[in-house]
Amino acid sequence: MKLNKIKKQANEKGFTLIELMIVIAIIGILAAVAIPNFIAYRDKAYCSAAEKDANSIAGAVADYFAIPSHTSWATVTLTDTSTVVKTVKFSKLSKSNTATILGPVDNIKIQVRDGSGRCPVDYMEAQASAGWSSSTRTFHKNME
Repeated sequence: MKLNKIKKQANEKGFTLIELMIVIAIIGILAAVAIPNFIAYRDKAYCSAAEKDANSIAGAVADYFAIPSHTSWATVTLTDTSTVVKTVKFSKLSKSNTATILGPVDNIKIQVRDGSGRCPVDYMEAQASAGWSSSTRTFHKNME
């Protein structure tokens, strides 16, 4: 009878406390690496939203000036609501971004300010040649 009890105990399956603690430690290390990367990718999406807004406005302005009778432009500041300026329709800007359109017809400058404040400064500095200004948190697009 004693042999049956010993055999029964030897056949029991399961994880020991040490094995479970090792698995939890590995999961913790993976989370410590993954979460900051996820947050950085999410914050870069705010930068992409400002760039998308600038490209959207550039497309709308190009459509406006494709009509031969449209030959002048006024300085305009756009908010996050749908805006109509001289019959040019701009869609709602992303998050709390604001945009300004400056300059004469032959050299229009579009500035989109990151209203969220979440676009990382290191991204803006790395993308300065693409049009980002980290000091003003704005993305600049020139239409010539």
